[in-house]
Amino acid sequence: MLGILDLLGTIGGNILSLPGILGLALGMMTRNWILAAILGALVGVFETVVFAGFHLGEIRSLDFAIAVLVGVLASSLGCAIRHRGATV
Repeated sequence: MLGILDLLGTIGGNILSLPGILGLALGMMTRNWILAAILGALVGVFETVVFAGFHLGEIRSLDFAIAVLVGVLASSLGCAIRHRGATV
């Protein structure tokens, strides 16, 4: 069972790691919401697989889901920043 501190650490680690930072940057490169979400999800998948050492048996489903969710949210935020910055 995953404790609350482990869960918060996983979420915070993903926000400050590749899915959060690279997802935000990739989202700011496009004005297409769908493309930004797909790129963020791909960054989340890539980060999880690479940090697990390319061993799919060592990837926990909750870690995988959090990485993909953070990637999608960060890239969507980046896309929103681009939309808002372009219209002001």
